[in-house]
Amino acid sequence: MVKAYLRYELADSWGVITSKSSVCYDRNGKYFFTASLERVSVWDVKQAVLVRSFIPPPALSGKASREVTCIVSSPISNQIAAGYADGTIRIWGLESWDCECTFSGHRSAISALRFSTSGALLASGAQDCAIVVWDVSAECGLFRLSGHRGQITDLAFLEGAGQGRLASGSKDELVKVWDLDTQHCCQTVACRGGEVWALDVDFSQKRLAVGAADSELRVYAVHAEADEDVLQEMGSVKCTATERAGTVRYARASDGAALLMRQGAGKVTEVWRVRSDAEAQKRLKRRRKRRKEKGRTGKKDAGNGKADNEEEEEEDQLSAVDELELIATIRSKHKVSAAAMAPPTGRRAPSRLVLALANNSLEVYEIKENNYEKTDANTATEVSKLLAIDNHGHRSDIRAVTLSSDDSMVLSTSNSGVKIWNPRSGACIRTIESGYGLCSLFVPGNKHAVVGTKEGTLEILDIAASTQVASVQAHSGPVWSIAALPDGSGFVSGSADKEVKFWEWDLVVPSDSESDQEEEEQDSENDIDEEEGGSKKNKKRKKKNKGKAASKQKNGSQAPRRPQLSIAHSRTLTMTDDVLCVRVSPDGKLLAIALLDATVRVFFTESLKFFLSLYGHKLPVLSMDISSDGTLLATGSADKNLKIWGLDFGDCHRSLFAHNDSVMSVAFVPKTHYLFTAGKDGVVKYWDGDKFEELLQLKGHQGEVWAMAVSSLGDFVVTGSHDRGLRRWERTEEPFFVEEEKEKRLESLFEEDLGREDARPLVLGPDGGVVAEDGTASVGGTGVVPAGKKTLETVSAADAIVEALDMASTEEERIEEAMAEAQRKNQKKDDSRATDGGGGGKNSAVATVAPNPLMLGLSPSEYVLRSVSQVRGSELEQAILLLPFTDALRLLGYLAPWLRRGAQVELLCRVATLLLRVHMQQLMATPSARPVLTELQGLLRSRVQSLKDGMGFNLAAIEHLRRVIADQGGGGNVQGAATAVLPLKRKLEASK
Repeated sequence: MVKAYLRYELADSWGVITSKSSVCYDRNGKYFFTASLERVSVWDVKQAVLVRSFIPPPALSGKASREVTCIVSSPISNQIAAGYADGTIRIWGLESWDCECTFSGHRSAISALRFSTSGALLASGAQDCAIVVWDVSAECGLFRLSGHRGQITDLAFLEGAGQGRLASGSKDELVKVWDLDTQHCCQTVACRGGEVWALDVDFSQKRLAVGAADSELRVYAVHAEADEDVLQEMGSVKCTATERAGTVRYARASDGAALLMRQGAGKVTEVWRVRSDAEAQKRLKRRRKRRKEKGRTGKKDAGNGKADNEEEEEEDQLSAVDELELIATIRSKHKVSAAAMAPPTGRRAPSRLVLALANNSLEVYEIKENNYEKTDANTATEVSKLLAIDNHGHRSDIRAVTLSSDDSMVLSTSNSGVKIWNPRSGACIRTIESGYGLCSLFVPGNKHAVVGTKEGTLEILDIAASTQVASVQAHSGPVWSIAALPDGSGFVSGSADKEVKFWEWDLVVPSDSESDQEEEEQDSENDIDEEEGGSKKNKKRKKKNKGKAASKQKNGSQAPRRPQLSIAHSRTLTMTDDVLCVRVSPDGKLLAIALLDATVRVFFTESLKFFLSLYGHKLPVLSMDISSDGTLLATGSADKNLKIWGLDFGDCHRSLFAHNDSVMSVAFVPKTHYLFTAGKDGVVKYWDGDKFEELLQLKGHQGEVWAMAVSSLGDFVVTGSHDRGLRRWERTEEPFFVEEEKEKRLESLFEEDLGREDARPLVLGPDGGVVAEDGTASVGGTGVVPAGKKTLETVSAADAIVEALDMASTEEERIEEAMAEAQRKNQKKDDSRATDGGGGGKNSAVATVAPNPLMLGLSPSEYVLRSVSQVRGSELEQAILLLPFTDALRLLGYLAPWLRRGAQVELLCRVATLLLRVHMQQLMATPSARPVLTELQGLLRSRVQSLKDGMGFNLAAIEHLRRVIADQGGGGNVQGAATAVLPLKRKLEASK
């Protein structure tokens, strides 16, 4: 009988405040959004708390979602668009808090996103050098723009003078302007600063700011009415930061003025104020006046006069220096990965700027402008840090994860310190400063913890007080591993100094000198923190210290000292190579030590006598674990293999190729022979140690998985990764079989093959269509490149349509056979009556056909319509492209009956258009398709016209309501709107 296992699934993830991606505000400035690996985190601006996270739904193949690379908010609706590393784009709604649609059109990571001013269009650019324009309301791709030879870095819609254009910047050092009506490039501008990294257009659609690889910010004048030279260079301004540009964005100040923000790739972010037209002209006149005063020194020769005249003409024109005034320069302590300006929240409210730092933290600054006309630019603006969000995650990657004995706390270590988390909610309970922690364990009682550091120290931490109780210099090299003794008397530590040391718990009463020294250090820290407090605080502190000294002299040594937890060294075992991992068997009899020479030595714990030597790995063992019954030892090595050993004779039961990179952590599920492994390939795997089978692949981390801890009941697993995130994988009640998981992995491989097929370059075919470069996979004969791409979801949607068509044709044949059988019965009855001399009578037999339960009681036509309407709008185009011509012809035959009933006219028009675009050549050569196309021509026109008439009537009614409300002075008065509806209702009733 096939054995079933219980599935582990991702239950929660935490620890990542912001990954190295973009950050943006919503249109009201109430929330700001950050990319937290594959999630989009929503933060409340006032409370600085995490409100919600947008989690992408699981894929059909079970493939984990990739991390978010770009975020942008809609200017008019409560929607945000998030681009992912796998080329997909998801639209999230802030009202429904759900994914509204998914676009798949790129073959690589999304690098740029931008909504149009109306929010109806969304432009996306990716590392595949392509730009795709999407219709957000119709949930479909419109077209693809190709022309850049480098990664698309930024996009901006140019919608001045009613023209629909799009500006794009790329790493190929070009800025291109695209005409969205003709879908062609109308201008190409070479950027002299190198690679173009960011660009943005101002609110008046007259200026385009471009940030490149140098330290200058270039400004272009936008001539929307021009056909070719849309952009005209206006010069540049020198930036303080020497690094390349990361983000360039225009924003509005509370007084209505425009601000321009440039975030560099380093630590500097600059904000300029855009002068008004009058101020810019005034600045230009001053510059002209200064130039004339300097130029009156004498005449130059005729050869230099022409060049000087050209320079004078250039200086006489309005430039970027005249329009931009630097008002703020913000220097952060760490590199800035993204920045965003908040929309104004009030008339005199200061501007706010959020910075996403590279060390997994956020900073919010307030920029308050004073009377800049009467003061210097440096003193006219006050920049202050409002808040910093850094308690929700580590500053660097996580190196060790440990669960408490009751599974109520999880401890994680990194270069920046130790954090204690609630594994159920993901909330940070404590943050304790420490060294570079490489390993850790909880002390019995779960009130203290021990951390082994890279400096060779063992640090004892008091969890309740969030302090470090003691620090013992235990080894001369990094402490790579510590393991608790089963009897709870102490632990064992292994280090790179080739020593394994045994430690015992001890209580130590601190001496008077130690406590005095601690108080002096604390007082000195207080003095440093309160230096700006004035002399009164210092005097009070001196009096307080004198009082403490007097009380100490008076009481002597009678005051009791509270004992503190400490450790005492008991034994040392010296090895021949560096110790990488140590483990003690659950019964405490055996001690396993992994060495740098790729062997594992097993000793008796009591006598430290040699027992076994396990060799077979080609590279050092990085992690190992012993089963609860003490019979199996699992070792994970840098050679990517997992080996399972028997501890009775030291034989290798099985060697398994576990990961595509080094195996970093191995852990058995308590009281079982199931085990988990984590590797540098970012995957956590679940194994059966008895059958030596891979059960599950848990994908979700976006980096190397360094550490892992299994709960005491085995109901969940916590993993820590190089991506600074912690994840909890929880055991569910859903059973699964190994064969099913193998099929899912094959499906994921099939999806990768689809991506490789879709990645083939497209060229023009001989019939005017678009085909692959090798001449296969014709897309159609219209010359239009589809905006989407083939995915497993689109293949499944096409299969569903084909299956519905087959089932409908089978059902129609069954109905025809039943009707033919009924006619034969009626004919027999008529013949029998005629022979009997009774004369012909009416046919009484009626064809009765039992409904097909698989079709949900629907007719064949209704069932096919239901299957087509269930396909997502973003996947419909690719699903139609994947249909064979015979199935497309059958689907085309159903359109006319559907249109006669007037059902889902918009969907049917889109399906008919797609079918004609894809199969036009074959339809023209098929005689049986001509009557269908002729009928569709009239039906489509009439149905679309009636739909337009209904929409026009509704728009006229809405306009009438608006005018009535405006005449009544109600503004948004609901009573006025209700009163305005009454005349329309009366007219409709009278017409009836």
